Amino acid sequence: MAKIAFIGLGAMGSGMAAVLADKGHEVSAFDLNPEAMAKTAAAGCGAAATIADAVEDADFIITMLPNANIVNAVFAGDDGVFRHAKPNALLIDCSTIGVSDARHLGEDARSNGFDFIDAPVSGGVAAAAAGTLAFMVGASETQFACAQIILQDMAKAVIHAGEIGAGQAAKLCNNMLLASSMIATCESLILAEKLGLDAKVFFNIASQSSGQNWSLTSYAPIKGLVPNAPVNRDFENGFAGSLMLKDVGLALIEAEKAGFNPAMAQISKELYSKYVVNAGIAKDFSGIINMLRQ
Repeated sequence: MAKIAFIGLGAMGSGMAAVLADKGHEVSAFDLNPEAMAKTAAAGCGAAATIADAVEDADFIITMLPNANIVNAVFAGDDGVFRHAKPNALLIDCSTIGVSDARHLGEDARSNGFDFIDAPVSGGVAAAAAGTLAFMVGASETQFACAQIILQDMAKAVIHAGEIGAGQAAKLCNNMLLASSMIATCESLILAEKLGLDAKVFFNIASQSSGQNWSLTSYAPIKGLVPNAPVNRDFENGFAGSLMLKDVGLALIEAEKAGFNPAMAQISKELYSKYVVNAGIAKDFSGIINMLRQ
């Protein structure tokens, strides 16, 4: 079993850290939120007082953070990973950031004597808690083989996407698709409702027909269709609409660099911008169904 530092105990990170502890790893966890720290400690993780305390003896350092600025601060700050981790520790960032951000972090890590990989995830809060995430990994073959030993304990799939930055490229393309499919799913459910179709009947039909998609079958935003979907807890403790907006924005930045203008992503960004303003930054992204109903 490995010594693992886990930094970032939000809705996703807390579940991931708990799964690693449950698998027998020695996990030293850190977050600025005392409630998150207490929850993770109750799940069997050690509670570190600082980032430095968390990483000083770790073989693997996993970060799961909201944005690139925070990721950079955690790695390069005075109390950060580069100053306090063991030289042979493998740095695994599971946050969703820009492709160029991941590549720059990889360069900074190398200049500080560390191996770094980007390994963003897909699957949502329930999958994080169940250890059934999908990891998209940007790494060398050697780095991937090393990281896979740890990542597979939190995953149903660990996929090598390519060199550093490829994991983020895959995640941004995936979430660009997810944003659009959720909006289309919501609109279809709303129209079915207005045409007098029972929601469960339409769900059973669409989930076995050509309209089947993950947003419907795993995350349907109508109560009673999917037991673990955020709609059943008033869209709390899920994948925040503000984070979806961030990811679509990052995808559009990368698309512009590549000379491509994806129309559906532009529409998704506009709609999620309105949703975040109306619903607040913390509500799950599938809660956009309430805005679309209006």
